[in-house]
Amino acid sequence: MTNGRETPQSARRAELAAFLRARRARLRPADLGLPEDDQPGRRRTPGLRREEVARLCGVSVTWYTWLEQGRNIAASEQVVDALARALRLDPDERRHLRGLAGLATAPGETSVGAVLPRLQRLVDAAAPNAASIYDLHLDYVVWNTPYVRLRNDPAALPDDRRNLLWMMFTDVENRARMVRWEPAARAVLSQFRAAAGQRPGDPRFAIMVAALTEASAEFRQWWAEHPIRQFRPATVELEHPEMGRLELEMFQLRPVEHADLLMVLQVPVRDAAKT
Repeated sequence: MTNGRETPQSARRAELAAFLRARRARLRPADLGLPEDDQPGRRRTPGLRREEVARLCGVSVTWYTWLEQGRNIAASEQVVDALARALRLDPDERRHLRGLAGLATAPGETSVGAVLPRLQRLVDAAAPNAASIYDLHLDYVVWNTPYVRLRNDPAALPDDRRNLLWMMFTDVENRARMVRWEPAARAVLSQFRAAAGQRPGDPRFAIMVAALTEASAEFRQWWAEHPIRQFRPATVELEHPEMGRLELEMFQLRPVEHADLLMVLQVPVRDAAKT
């Protein structure tokens, strides 16, 4: 921990240095395929030596020593990734290291198949409010019955278009039902653009952009404007064919254990006003 008197930058460097020392101390040479000491017990400190970590990462001992001393030096993405491999960091520790090094820390991608029952229970528990969960590409993962009644049935969409962006820009019934479609569609596109910018090499984003550019004139025009905006509290109005005029307050949540997933709750405003 820091003493509270450092600048944000120096505090971050100090935390990085402490983290590296702690992770170096928990490893033995044998853990990394290095030869054991000729004279066991002669190490002054537990764990790997600085020169062993430096050699594994392809950097000089002096540079790595400065890093562990919290000096004002920059570590490239390649070096930070090499450090993560050398120190046998798990995904959580790797993201923490990247953050301490001042690099982007995009969340890992959840394998949704293993957690579908848990996620389905979550959205079902949100009833009678409409709830749905999306992955990092805004593909539908799970949804509840109120969502189907209010908005649409994702199960009826083709597998490769079971996606919030595809629904917003190409579903004629949804568009007609929304009183103010354009600001809602722009907001979804802006969030999608921000997510795509965090993963420039992801082929799924590129395929979706190319297909939506062909399918929707609005998407094509607005995408060229490079909109970037994270979620803002909003109310969506619907003209529902059975329920009449509805006002839905939008909430976005992320499960802590699956930060790449996005849960959206749609809560009727009139019910909230009565409580």
